Amino acid sequence: MAAHDALPLVVLTEQFAKLPGIGMKSAARLAYYVMSMDAQEVQDFATALLNARNTVHYCKCCENLTDKEICPICDDLSRDASTICVVETPKDVNAFERTGEYQGVYHVLHGLISPLRGVMPDDLKIRSLIARVQKGGIQEVIMATNPTVEGDATAAYISQLLKPLGVKVTRLAFGLPVGGMLEYADEVTLYKALENRNDM
Repeated sequence: MAAHDALPLVVLTEQFAKLPGIGMKSAARLAYYVMSMDAQEVQDFATALLNARNTVHYCKCCENLTDKEICPICDDLSRDASTICVVETPKDVNAFERTGEYQGVYHVLHGLISPLRGVMPDDLKIRSLIARVQKGGIQEVIMATNPTVEGDATAAYISQLLKPLGVKVTRLAFGLPVGGMLEYADEVTLYKALENRNDM
């Protein structure tokens, strides 16, 4: 920003720039837009940010984000609790739910194994997945991590942990480009990938 800009505006711009995919120019536009909002709109925006941050947490069953103890998917008795779809992020859960085809439950890892980035298995929600399977009643675990080096490595690692537990482990038959992201896939592609999943 220009040297003549007010310090609070500069600080606000820097905060927006910390968000993923937001460069300094976009951050400056957002900061200036906030300045054009009326005071109540700004207060509502700030309240929504704080409320989400303070009330949303991990579901104690699947690790998805929720404001309840158990998320609505895990709490839905019509879902097939014997099938778990393992995904990287909560955004991936939303992608599968948009298809309207998958009726099982999920487990969110909140990342992928990546030693180069300092992300190790213990940094992910893998232990709680193993614990879920060990409780019994799980027939299939679908590894639905992205088709990247990290996604494949994470899927292979978890598969090796699960196979001794006697559960079927499958991998999506990706109709997605290698390196593609699940959250950007259309519903038909995701449905076909789910339908044609392979054993691991």
